[in-house]
Amino acid sequence: MKINFYHDHKQILKSTIVCVIVLILTTVLSQDVLAQARPGQKKYLKRKNKTVSRYTGGSIRWTKEKKYLSLGGSINSLNYLGDLAPRSVRGSTDISFTRPGIGAHASYRVGPNLSLRTHVLYGRIQGDDFESASLSDEKGKYRHLRNLHFRNDILELGFNATYDLISNYGSFLNRVPFTPYVMGGISVFYHNPKAMAPEFDRNGVRLPEGGQWIALRPLGTEGQFSPYYDVKPYSLIQPSIQIGAGIRKTMSKRLDFELEFVYRFLFTDYIDDVSGLYVDLGALDGELVRAMSDRSRETVHARSGASRDLAFMEANFASPFTYNSLYSNETFNVYRGFGHEHRDNTRGFPGNDTFFQVSLRINYITTGAFQRAKYR
Repeated sequence: MKINFYHDHKQILKSTIVCVIVLILTTVLSQDVLAQARPGQKKYLKRKNKTVSRYTGGSIRWTKEKKYLSLGGSINSLNYLGDLAPRSVRGSTDISFTRPGIGAHASYRVGPNLSLRTHVLYGRIQGDDFESASLSDEKGKYRHLRNLHFRNDILELGFNATYDLISNYGSFLNRVPFTPYVMGGISVFYHNPKAMAPEFDRNGVRLPEGGQWIALRPLGTEGQFSPYYDVKPYSLIQPSIQIGAGIRKTMSKRLDFELEFVYRFLFTDYIDDVSGLYVDLGALDGELVRAMSDRSRETVHARSGASRDLAFMEANFASPFTYNSLYSNETFNVYRGFGHEHRDNTRGFPGNDTFFQVSLRINYITTGAFQRAKYR
């Protein structure tokens, strides 16, 4: 058999030339298509490439092995909203009375978005008519005249759930660098509102308790323990509903940092010991409770020692008023609408009190497994 090497070589050369031409045309057309791609498409491709480049072996299926427990602590700022705020509108607060708190918590991640958390919190809330309400404000001047103040130390135990707005199906090593989240839950807290007693009672006699912080609930400043009024004492143990939001930053393999805002819906109007009406001072048992119930005629602010301008208030809007008690053989000098039950005797305003907190949290992941691939 005769083999035509020249013919075979010629055919191979032709085939090679055709392949090179096809390859060149394909490359040119591909570059032209990419050049004409929309900017959004380019960004999408780049984003997908980055996602692939960051892939660390996480699965898109959640398994129980990916659950983990974290423990942590928090530094908090607490603000009060209630009857002793600057204005009688919901959401009014005096930022100057922001007070600190500390907390500890434990969180258990149970799903790609969901974690369950329990916490303890200790902190203080505070309010003061003299400091917050201004004489130049048409409504605030009456609060300034009222001259009530309080502080309240809160000890709280709570349970809540946090829901991450970005899912993570991987292990704790695959946490997203920044994760916004929302939260909600319930809590129960112990509180005990107090106020500083004035140096002198209403008759100018020095009070033994003057200058001391006195627990207000045992006094019954709104007639809670008087046989003449049907006002029930409030409980020092109260529930609350919490809602909030935050953002979490991954600091290391096992360390997270969070900034969180939490608002509480309370079921009491007495975290400031102010809610209802003034009562006839003759119905109250003792000079201390009378002094703490109506503080409008104090010449000196108990907390700061600053003088109160009663002459200015009397000249402009405060009307002195004298009445004989219905329940004792005593006469009391008050301002009209303050310290008696006979006319316009509002001491507080309807609606439950509340408080909110801003927290800086740190979390350390104490459990969680990650199996690395074995090479042979």
